[in-house]
Parts: sequence; C-alpha cells; structure tokens
Amino acid sequence: MDIVLQVRELKKYYGEVKAVDGISFAVQRGRCFGLLGPNGAGKTTTIEMLEGLVEADSGDIFYHGKKASKTDFRQLGVQFQQTALQDFLTVKETLELFAAFYPEPADLQDLMSLCDLTELLDRDHRKLSGGQRQRLLLALALVNKPQIIFLDEPTTGLDPHARRNFWQLIEQIKQQGRTVILTTHYMDEAEQLCDDILIMDKGRIIALDTPEALLNQHFSGALIRLPDRGQQPQLPAHASISRSGGYLQISSPDVEQTLTMLLAQGISLEGLFIKSANLDDLFLKLTGHSLAT
Repeated sequence: MDIVLQVRELKKYYGEVKAVDGISFAVQRGRCFGLLGPNGAGKTTTIEMLEGLVEADSGDIFYHGKKASKTDFRQLGVQFQQTALQDFLTVKETLELFAAFYPEPADLQDLMSLCDLTELLDRDHRKLSGGQRQRLLLALALVNKPQIIFLDEPTTGLDPHARRNFWQLIEQIKQQGRTVILTTHYMDEAEQLCDDILIMDKGRIIALDTPEALLNQHFSGALIRLPDRGQQPQLPAHASISRSGGYLQISSPDVEQTLTMLLAQGISLEGLFIKSANLDDLFLKLTGHSLAT
C-alpha cells in the first residue's frame, strides 16, 4: 500500500466553532479520494489545510511519508471552484503564462491533447463554454506536473454531456498513476469516480471506506419507498425505516416479505418505489439530508 497523503488528528477551530475536529485518514497513490459533506461540514477547511492555504491548529499532514512542507504544497495541482484568469488572453497564451511560473512545466502539447483544447487555442478564454473552461482550468492545475491533484466541485453547473466528458479526463489522470482528491455535490459523480469516500459532518468523519463497502455496511437487499401517511408499520427482522421529505424509506433484505407484511397491516402500496441503495441514500441516512441541500 503506497500512501501519498496521511492526516493525523487534524483540528481547526474558529472561536467555539469546531470546523475540523480531530480527523485522521490516508490516501493511496493512483486512487480518486472523494471528500463529501453538507455545507458547513468542514470539508472546505480540510481541503484548504491540505493545500497549505490555512494553517491547522493542531494535528499533522504528511505527504509521501514526510511532514508537509512548502515544497510539498507547491507541487500539488489545484483546480479551484472559481479561478480568475488574466483578461484578453487566448487559451494558448493562458497556458503559456502559467507554464512560465514553473522551472520545469509539463509539455503543453500533451496538456492540450489530454484536456481536448487543441481546437480552442486561439480563442479568448472568456468566450469558452462552461465545459471548455473547466478543461482549461484542469490543464492549468496540471501544468506543474503534480502527482496529487485537488478538484473542488469541478463539474458544478455543467450540462450532463460536459460532466461525463470531464469524468473521462479524471479517469485518464488516474490511469497515469496520479492521485485525485475530489469534492463534489453530485452523488452519481462520486459513485462513478471515487475509489474511496470520506463523509464529514460537523467537523468529524462519519464514514470512510470504498463506496461498495459503505453501501454493504449500511444497506441490505433493496430500498422500499412509500408516501408517508403517518402510520407505524411493523417490519420483518433486520429491516429498518426512516422518514424524509414526506416519504417512508424501508431498507429490507427481503422485499417480498416486507410488502406482504405491509399489505397485511392495511398499508396502501400506492406510490410504491423499489430500488437498490446508492450513495445519495447513504448520505441521507448518515446526515439526515441529501448532499445537495
């Protein structure tokens, strides 16, 4: 197991607010590590400490087995949610400007090809579409040849086609042996891209594992969803129930037995919906609300 990033008992308080309250985790080389949490969970503060933008109150950050230094932070690749670029420059000129900041930048032709920018080189970056701009920002994050890349909600606001194109870029980066640390508000994105997921809430880690392991740990069988009519149904052993958004959600290892029991209790199955659990269901179960809220 090749650990490229390790965090031990990291804390950051703002007055009485425990933004990050003693978290520990490790990230393996060549994997996509998803950092998820509702607004105010502490994930942004965590990312800022990992990037060297905010100093921790206590705890340690290690890159490649050594305590993090300014040199490590300079070697990271970071794609922020919002990045201000110099006006009146073309895509090519913007890439050349950023490359000039580093003594040994990446080959710009390779970056242009990887991020599908070749046909956009002479276009003013202000005239790019949302997906095109995100591909440019990704290329800029890769210009210093980083082995660890932070992507902060990189597909927010993109249409489905642009999002999936961006997903393909991330997969290509992983295939190069690089490590991606991703924050996202899209559960389908996390499920598609992330090899490991960390879910934060109120400054602490509430779940950490592979998506498959987390789903197997918290769900079995299938999910049954019904309109909540205020009833308290009796359920088979090992089934569980929760309420949210006007619906009853039952996790049951035996769907047929559960439906039979509901009917025997006179509970209407009108509006019934059955599906397998996904990360959105997991997030709802752990935090009490969906990630997008």
